[in-house]
Amino acid sequence: MPFTVEQTDPRSAARAGVFQTEHGPIHTPIFMPVGTVGSVKAVRPEELRDPIGAEIILGNTYHLYLRPGTDLLHKAGGLHRFTGWDRAMLTDSGGFQVYSLAGRRKITEKGVTFRSHIDGSSHIFTPENVVDTQRQIGADILMAFDECPPWPCTYEYAKDSMEMTHRWLQRCLQRMEETQPLYGYTQWLFPIVQGSTFPDLRKQSAEVIAEAAAEGNAIGGLSVGEPAEEMYAMTDLVCGILPADKPRYLMGVGTPANILESIALGVDMFDCVMPTRNARHGMLYTSEGIINIKNLKWKEDFSPIDAHSPATQSRQTSKAYLRHLFLTKEILALQIASLHNLAFYLELVREARRQILQGTFSSWKDQMLPRVSQRL
Repeated sequence: MPFTVEQTDPRSAARAGVFQTEHGPIHTPIFMPVGTVGSVKAVRPEELRDPIGAEIILGNTYHLYLRPGTDLLHKAGGLHRFTGWDRAMLTDSGGFQVYSLAGRRKITEKGVTFRSHIDGSSHIFTPENVVDTQRQIGADILMAFDECPPWPCTYEYAKDSMEMTHRWLQRCLQRMEETQPLYGYTQWLFPIVQGSTFPDLRKQSAEVIAEAAAEGNAIGGLSVGEPAEEMYAMTDLVCGILPADKPRYLMGVGTPANILESIALGVDMFDCVMPTRNARHGMLYTSEGIINIKNLKWKEDFSPIDAHSPATQSRQTSKAYLRHLFLTKEILALQIASLHNLAFYLELVREARRQILQGTFSSWKDQMLPRVSQRL
């Protein structure tokens, strides 16, 4: 099996592991920078390698299918060669993006018909062609096609949606059996647990997904507006059912505090647009707390953004200078802030991994939570 659990924390469900791909190992817990259209916004691939230290990034099937299109990606030899990224890659199935197109899509048993946000053209995603599309994109880890129900929703809607997601999963698995990787390396399909915030549905879905015996499993439909306590409760329930010898991926989560709490519940993999999206608006995550760099209080603060950051730029650039760049709308501001936030997120999960290996994760987490959550 590609995943090995190396160490577990004695006081929580946190664990450190390694997922082996043919584009290199993924040391868990891991955070995956989001490269929706084949690029992590404002950050170059070489910066993702060093100083950020990303071992895997995420691309999105919906966006890549529309632009540049799978024909071009296939001709290029897949997204790895097209972008020059030589480490692991995961693609979302597009289910969440289709969910966000309310008013521009129609969901049926066959799949989802939707209109492009670019030009209004009509398209259809089915479990089969979503697998084909991800084969052409060439990610190491593919996601099963699912429906992400809104929050809040009725029990009946969540149940019907979950059951359709399970039926779609069987079609995805069948398509994986019928097809082969296109670029000479192994690809794995991860199913997705759904069920909204209804415990019995989450339990049922986790049991169905566990029975699929995939090489990894994902938890979807959370971080869509529900209270954090409900997200943690559903995550805890699901992690107690999904196989312990397979990686668990909590999709679209989240803040530094969300990540630490979810690691303690047994989650191994995370992704979120938050570090880069918030960076572009001047919100920085640091080892001392959260900074809105546009605030007047940083105007004459010549101390570094974060003296403890693994990114040299964060240790050498002052808060006053970065604030100046934002106020003058310099593109460099977006680059520095995005690189800084990603470096912080990746260092946070690396330190969590070190603490798990040392057996000190729980006490370290308790110290870190108030620090990473406070506004400075």
